[in-house]
Amino acid sequence: MARGDGRTAFAYLTPALLVLGGLMAYPIYQLVLISLFDYGQEQVSGGAPLEFLGLGNYTALLADPQFWTVLWQTVGFAATCVVGTLVVGAALAVLATRVRPWARMLLFLAALGAWATPAVAGSTIWLFLFDANFGLVNEVLGSTGFSWTFDRWIAFGLVAAQVIWCSFPFVMVTLYAGIKAIPQEVIEAAALDGASTARTARSVMLPLLRPLILVVTIQSIIWDFKVFTQIYVMTSGGGIAGRNLVLNVYAYQQAFAASEYGLGATIGVVMTALLLLITIGYLRALRKSGEEL
Repeated sequence: MARGDGRTAFAYLTPALLVLGGLMAYPIYQLVLISLFDYGQEQVSGGAPLEFLGLGNYTALLADPQFWTVLWQTVGFAATCVVGTLVVGAALAVLATRVRPWARMLLFLAALGAWATPAVAGSTIWLFLFDANFGLVNEVLGSTGFSWTFDRWIAFGLVAAQVIWCSFPFVMVTLYAGIKAIPQEVIEAAALDGASTARTARSVMLPLLRPLILVVTIQSIIWDFKVFTQIYVMTSGGGIAGRNLVLNVYAYQQAFAASEYGLGATIGVVMTALLLLITIGYLRALRKSGEEL
């Protein structure tokens, strides 16, 4: 792209960047500011003065073993959801290109239903389906009385399945549009050269779809890393003794249940920094592999 074209594109983007900056800069500033103080219920009500702690909240957080447990649980949970969402979404996108129009319409309507269902409603429906005594799943499996939310890892798996269910439509629709945009002549040329279906998908279609895969991967990482509603609703606030906590729910408990708003803000700052690092690292890895960004 010529330098003049780049400046023109930046000029068109400037109004949107200013709006986004205005909407995001002040909340982030306040989040960082609160994280530097001992800011609890007494300070909110005016019963005690604000005490500047500097990095005291960060030191306390990093020294807390529970934080590291929750952090690794969050990373593992988010990674599972991202991989599951990409696999399911990509598989259904390919399927949508191969079925008849009426079947494709039914598939997209079902996906739209999952995508449009509010997180609270979807989580509640899944709880009903997997209820220990009256759930349809236990009735079908003949395991009435089995609790899907008691064991830590089974509960995480159940919540991850629900997150994948409500997230795959975005991946499916995006990749389906990308597949349909690939010129048919390119695929036919690969077939004439003797490439198998798998080779065509790997060497022809995948490189053309990489920009879209990049978008859906980064979006999925951001969404799944900050999941709150599904964990909070399906595990009753983080599971027994906090066994199913993730960072967002942990921050909520610290800020609103324990009234440690400064510590809750600190967790929010750490989450934001981690997401930025993960996204930048992913982009750098793609750039090193020679992918255009």
